[in-house]
Amino acid sequence: MIRAENIHKKYGEVEVLKGVDLEVREGEIVSIVGASGAGKTTLLQIMGTIEKPSHGKVLAGDIDLFRLSDSRMAAFRNRNIGFVFQFHQLLPEFTAAENIMLPALISGKGKNEARSRAMDLLSYLQLGQMADKKPDTLSGGEQQRVAVARALVNSPQIVLADEPSGNLDSSNALELHKLFISLRDQYKQSFVIVTHNEKLADLSDRKLTMKDGMLV
Repeated sequence: MIRAENIHKKYGEVEVLKGVDLEVREGEIVSIVGASGAGKTTLLQIMGTIEKPSHGKVLAGDIDLFRLSDSRMAAFRNRNIGFVFQFHQLLPEFTAAENIMLPALISGKGKNEARSRAMDLLSYLQLGQMADKKPDTLSGGEQQRVAVARALVNSPQIVLADEPSGNLDSSNALELHKLFISLRDQYKQSFVIVTHNEKLADLSDRKLTMKDGMLV
């Protein structure tokens, strides 16, 4: 699905990533754990083409993503990579359905098609009744599920999740990780999850540990 090869990243004289290799297969959930500052989020951002590596490649199939033009890379990211963040990053002025629709509209889908897809996802996530609610009327767990639906709206090849349960209580955190497993089982959705929660990381297909800029 996606492959990182010999990824290095330096900020000035500080080397954050020191030659990371990681391959994620279709329908696989990979968790990355490790101390703060180990380079987990930087790796995730590079795999998502938000950051460029100082050295190394990220490949999706045979496509070397960082050889694409900026516009083609942005289009690839929109259609093939979903993102879930610790803080849901929902836009407060839009409803739950409208937040989910945004990536689909950006990709060129029509409003009716985008809303239909958003409603299907909300129904799957048992949030159909919340479609026209603004984010500030939803619970933390509901907001994060809406964020997951937004990440899935374009049926991406892979979802990259950065501390997705870090702002949730233990019950909602467990439910979110069970949701990822359900999506993997039903849709063969691939995930890479950065988390500090070792117990939840143990639910993944593979748990990797990052230390001092390397996977160990």
